[in-house]
Amino acid sequence: MPDHQNVTPATPGHGADIGAAPAADAASPSPVVGRRQVLAWSLWDWGSAAFNAVVTTFVFTRWITSDAFVEAGAADPDAVMADHTAWLGWGLTIAGALIALLAPALGALADASGRRKVWLGVNTAATVAAMVAMFFVQPVPGSLSDAVILGVVLLSAGNVFFELASVAYNALLLDISTPRTIGRISGIGWGAGYVGGIVLLLVLFVGFINPEVGWFGVTGTDGMDIRVSVLLSALWFAVFAIPVLLAVPETPRPGGSAPIGVVGAYRKLGRDLVHLWRTRRSTLGYLVASAVYRDGLAGVFTFGAVIASGTFGFSASEVIVFAIAANVVAGLSTIAAGWLDDKIGPRRVILGSLVGLVISGTAVFVQHDGGANVFWVWGLLLCAFVGPAQSASRALLGRISDEGREAEAFGLYATTGRAASFLAPMAFATMVAVSGEQFWGILGIVAVILVGLVLMLFVRFPAGDGVDGGKDLVTVPAGTAGTAGAAGAAGAAGTASTEDRR
Repeated sequence: MPDHQNVTPATPGHGADIGAAPAADAASPSPVVGRRQVLAWSLWDWGSAAFNAVVTTFVFTRWITSDAFVEAGAADPDAVMADHTAWLGWGLTIAGALIALLAPALGALADASGRRKVWLGVNTAATVAAMVAMFFVQPVPGSLSDAVILGVVLLSAGNVFFELASVAYNALLLDISTPRTIGRISGIGWGAGYVGGIVLLLVLFVGFINPEVGWFGVTGTDGMDIRVSVLLSALWFAVFAIPVLLAVPETPRPGGSAPIGVVGAYRKLGRDLVHLWRTRRSTLGYLVASAVYRDGLAGVFTFGAVIASGTFGFSASEVIVFAIAANVVAGLSTIAAGWLDDKIGPRRVILGSLVGLVISGTAVFVQHDGGANVFWVWGLLLCAFVGPAQSASRALLGRISDEGREAEAFGLYATTGRAASFLAPMAFATMVAVSGEQFWGILGIVAVILVGLVLMLFVRFPAGDGVDGGKDLVTVPAGTAGTAGAAGAAGAAGTASTEDRR
């Protein structure tokens, strides 16, 4: 782990419009943070793999949309599973709409109160509670559809609480990093999530899902192996969420700043958007485009295991093996893309990844009747493109954000992402419902990614921010404002040199 001793956080003021000049820092010095705080913060990411990998992707969602919940003697089992898959899509669509409605206001309220850790703790606890309740989803003959509805409701509620917790968690990154270390520290958390997912999935695979009789005598009767796996995952998340609440400092709200209410939070969001429209339309265009394709990326993981099971016939054990391989591929490709990002720029990495995702997703759809080998090839290729697109998207925003206003920019980035978080589930569910076949949902996800790709192609970024690689880097002379606009002005005057301005 890199040495983060004596790292003091950047503390840009809240409440100002994005792009406004930062106010003088009159606050008291922020607490010194080091390796212990960075480790504690990243452990939440490690633990969150219990929800992301086990519940929403590879285990629970696959199970409640499988033939385990089809009544014996059903005339058309495939149609029943397609209906259950559509219910899952609609449930996540509603959850996405709630997230879009609640996240901006509640995130701003958490910022204004200076109690992000309280908000993080409450919403993490609610997520864990939803996971514990999933233990009571049972495939009881005669009420299998009711059990699916219960599972979808709990999953949707868990998604809402998890995303609201993520808003507070991501905000804490600003309290343990500076503009020079935010990328490295964020990467540590991102990597911890991948590794945590691999470790937990291996434990569950060996202990409960693969053997006929697992640890403590657990078997597959009444889905007990899956239910116990989710219960253990809830415990895993709860334990690894504790360190961030105990060890990570947070910057208190300045005493002179007025509290912000729900209405004020939405007014501030409106001001930010108007300011971007007037001064930084390229940034606003990027926020819109990235919100669309990022939801498509989330859809790849959300519905990947469902497609693997329902369309390609993967068993529960095979899904877990694929999940482990997918996490390894995604982790390695993301690390490699980080190096490529500095060479050719994040914009090209994003566009190349999105093109790869559209091609791979279309291939999965076209070859849906080709068996498990088809999904192993194209599914892993999909995973190889998802991580680089996510990582480069965050890096691009970091490059075009105004110095001293990075927190504001990333807050709006999160908000726009939440606002579009219903697109992929809605597109997936619509295609499945209209066609009556589960594999058509793949085209729904591909369509969302394609729309985001097209929108991204129309975004034009100012020169000098490194969006297009090392040759597109400009440094501003000492004493000159560090914004992209100032850099462009300096370059026009012939005073700027080509060098990384970070």
